[in-house]
Amino acid sequence: MDFELTKEQVAIKEAVREFAKGEFDKDLAVQYELEHTFPRELWKKACEHGFICIHFPEEYGGQGYNVLENILVIEEFCRQDSSFGACMYLPTFGSELILRFGNEEQKKKYLLPITKGEKISSAAFTEPDGGSDITLLSTIAKKKGDGYILNGTKTFISNGSISDFCIVLCQTDENAKPPYRGQTLLIVDADMDGFEKSELENKMGIRMTSTAELSFNDVYVPPENVIGEENRGFYYAVEFFDESRIAVAAMALGIAQGAFDRAYKYAQERKAFGKKIFEFQAIQHKLAEMATKIETARLLTYKASWNFDQGRIDPKLTSMAKYYTSKISGEVTYEAIQIFGGYGYFLENEVERFYRDARITEIIEGTSEIQMNVIARWLNK
Repeated sequence: MDFELTKEQVAIKEAVREFAKGEFDKDLAVQYELEHTFPRELWKKACEHGFICIHFPEEYGGQGYNVLENILVIEEFCRQDSSFGACMYLPTFGSELILRFGNEEQKKKYLLPITKGEKISSAAFTEPDGGSDITLLSTIAKKKGDGYILNGTKTFISNGSISDFCIVLCQTDENAKPPYRGQTLLIVDADMDGFEKSELENKMGIRMTSTAELSFNDVYVPPENVIGEENRGFYYAVEFFDESRIAVAAMALGIAQGAFDRAYKYAQERKAFGKKIFEFQAIQHKLAEMATKIETARLLTYKASWNFDQGRIDPKLTSMAKYYTSKISGEVTYEAIQIFGGYGYFLENEVERFYRDARITEIIEGTSEIQMNVIARWLNK
């Protein structure tokens, strides 16, 4: 059993950290935050440096690494800045569905532009009335010739209003029992007739990113836009979640570490009652507990990544990583604000933004309650 990263993995972390420190400007982050603007040029620059989709094969623009290396990249980005970090990770969301289950033509058409920073992807699972329950869908695709006519609504879709294409989970067999056995994944291009996007405003956190509601009104989807086999979409989605939930855990881990870094530094500098506040045992205990939680979360997240790279699908381990890491990210950022005191409550001190950005990690890719359900179900097996 080896708990050490390889020299190459350490070099990846250092390269990402150096890039993030040089490019993630604090004042610029506040500007994008207030303007609710996606930093597209910064994302393109990260693509040009080869940091985006590092786990894609080289023929599709990646670096040929595994999921663990991609997790290291996400962690370092979010450690340097929670909002910019999310903007580096989220624009490729859903593209792994094409990588894992798409055909060669789809991979070349959609994955290469992503790794070059030319296109942004999104994936639509959640519906207004369904939330985390994707076993029963109201978004319906009916056969028309070899293609489909798609109707329905999806909501809370990351990148929804800025993506160039969206991977939509929909019902293609309305008579299937149980219903999820009749679901299919379709690629819907942004310029298809009847595809409408509506940005959801005034989010609590990750305000640089897009979150939208998508409407499909008699959208014709050609047969070449079907991912994998018809009526196998639910099973593809479940396997995708086993990978994407690790990525959310890495995002939460990076945010927690970044908040800790700032709180520790502040405690070493801030003076009260004639001495540095780090000298007070109350502050020391906070930092000690924060550091312990982060280290535990890191071990769990790295193990889940490593396990996926071994070709093993383990929803229990993945859900544990996502549930625990997102939970401690909220706790660590909360304590970081407490250490900063009144100063931590204001936007100009990054921990306030880290705290708000951390909150979404307990919701996206299945809420914490869903993760607990998955863990319990697999324990019962």
